[in-house]
Amino acid sequence: MTDFHYKGRNQRGESVSGQIEAASSDAVATQLFNSGITPVEINEAHVGHDIKSLMSMRIGVDRVGLTDLILFSRQMSTLLNAGVPIMQAFRGLQESTHNPALAKVIAGLHESLDAGLDLTSCFRRHSEVFSSLYISIIQVGETTGNLSEAFLQMATYLELEKTTREQIKSAMRYPVFVLIALAAAFVVINIWVIPAFANVYSKFNVELPWATRVLMATSSFTLAYWPYILVALIAAMAWGYSYLKTDRGRYRWHKLKIRIPVVGKIIFHAALGRFARAMSITIGAGVSIIQGMTVISRAVDNDYIGERIIQMRNGIERGENIARTAAATGLFPPLVIQMISVGEESGAVDSLMGNVADYYEREVEYELKNLSASIEPILITGVAVLVFILALGVFLPMWDLVKIIK
Repeated sequence: MTDFHYKGRNQRGESVSGQIEAASSDAVATQLFNSGITPVEINEAHVGHDIKSLMSMRIGVDRVGLTDLILFSRQMSTLLNAGVPIMQAFRGLQESTHNPALAKVIAGLHESLDAGLDLTSCFRRHSEVFSSLYISIIQVGETTGNLSEAFLQMATYLELEKTTREQIKSAMRYPVFVLIALAAAFVVINIWVIPAFANVYSKFNVELPWATRVLMATSSFTLAYWPYILVALIAAMAWGYSYLKTDRGRYRWHKLKIRIPVVGKIIFHAALGRFARAMSITIGAGVSIIQGMTVISRAVDNDYIGERIIQMRNGIERGENIARTAAATGLFPPLVIQMISVGEESGAVDSLMGNVADYYEREVEYELKNLSASIEPILITGVAVLVFILALGVFLPMWDLVKIIK
């Protein structure tokens, strides 16, 4: 018998964890399922495994990326549409995939399905890889007997998500590079440039301008206390990282980042696009609106907007229509509310929300293409202010010294 650590969710969706002694991880999973807990992660409780897991997280291995999920979903859709049995499809994909982590997940799906679990439960056992939206769509596909279409829908959704993420990363490279260059220039000037001029100015008994005194004081402080500054920066980064891991910190950050000038509007529109796309997929797949709202609240990847979606779900549970609950959140623009209202009246909420998703995805693409043009004036202003301060601090005393020498 071996001790196993487990993490899972109970019937109310709450996170639970603990330790069980059993013969194997499958036996642990069976015990958890019998007690009403859906296992998320089961690990053998010994030091070597913990160190290996920690190292895997540190160096970034044993992960299933978005590209892997897209390829897996599209291949599953193709194989099932061709009439290949699902067990045979799992075996084939396990042997052909180049990602060991994905192969391990597919092997787990195969073993769970072979043990008699339904397909949804098999995917739910790997919720660290498959999102709640993914699992819900698979559940609908399994119930309706149309798994091929379910996998195809998820492949399409994940491809759009991947495109949006890549566009955001590409657009942010230029401003991030400029900010890093400014920070590096500030460090170089404080450590090497200003001290050299300070040595020259100290030989002359003249009163220095305020800008020069500020620069020299900043440089002296940096040189004298740089170890403490470095420790303070590292401590602040560590505290910020740990705070953002908490529910409260993540909620506040998600609320703040959609209000950041220029960039916040893009993040907000991207989240609305995810909301509309996920709503179109879930309703079109036949997921109940209550269950769908719960899934969508996690799919938008923003806790602040997700909370508003939960408010919509609570309003719908009380008997209100979707458009009214959406308007009550104060989050969605009139366009989205009007499209939802028209969709409710015509019975085509899924197709109209698909149109809303297309609109916001095009809007995000356009805004990302113009992001550099929007940020350039801000960056240029920052550089100009820095150069102006340096010019005042460095060259004003030189002009005074020239006058004295003459």
